[in-house]
Amino acid sequence: MVAETNKTTWLINIFILVSACLAIYFGLSNERELFTFFKPLTTIFVIAVPFFAPKNGHVTFGRLVIVGLVFCLLGDVLLLFDAYFLFGLGAFLLAHILFSISFVQYMGFYKNWIAFLVLFGIAGVLFYWLRPDLGDLLLPVSIYVLIITFMAWQGVGLYMRKRNNAHALLAMAVLFFMFSDTLLAIAKFKTPFYLSGPLILSTYWLSIGLIANATRKIISTIVK
Repeated sequence: MVAETNKTTWLINIFILVSACLAIYFGLSNERELFTFFKPLTTIFVIAVPFFAPKNGHVTFGRLVIVGLVFCLLGDVLLLFDAYFLFGLGAFLLAHILFSISFVQYMGFYKNWIAFLVLFGIAGVLFYWLRPDLGDLLLPVSIYVLIITFMAWQGVGLYMRKRNNAHALLAMAVLFFMFSDTLLAIAKFKTPFYLSGPLILSTYWLSIGLIANATRKIISTIVK
């Protein structure tokens, strides 16, 4: 049974990789319709990783993460259209809130202030740099930065408290999410840069893929 589950997970992860590569390729080729198809499809495959995992423990954590990933999917669709950028931002904001709640619900609130100063310090410097170009989006972007940084703080905290493979994946995931969103902010509010699209998408899918696989490990483990 375990071997069959692992085989299914590997198969889904291969689908994620193939779909992500196709989405990036069609994005670079300006094949709008195919990009519009494969972009959300990739995230659907990501959601499938924890969704079809056996639920042996930490069910609430798993459900919160899955719903958070669904909001990521909604954000993916909304960000396909420039006119819906603010709504897409809101969808990802809700995803980060759900991820934050899931981390705190799973192992409690993390209080390491060194990690807090490092993460919020980096976020503060980036926000200060971006601020002159934010215009009417100053308030929503500032809220978004606070929430994603808090999410990253709590995600890193899981690994700092209990160092195992699943927590290592989550720690890397939240940092990649911050990095991906930083690239997106630079490309949108400062200036587009070479291969910004592929870099943003690849680091984003790497992030949620790591979250999905870490969640699968956690909820598949029998709680004693």
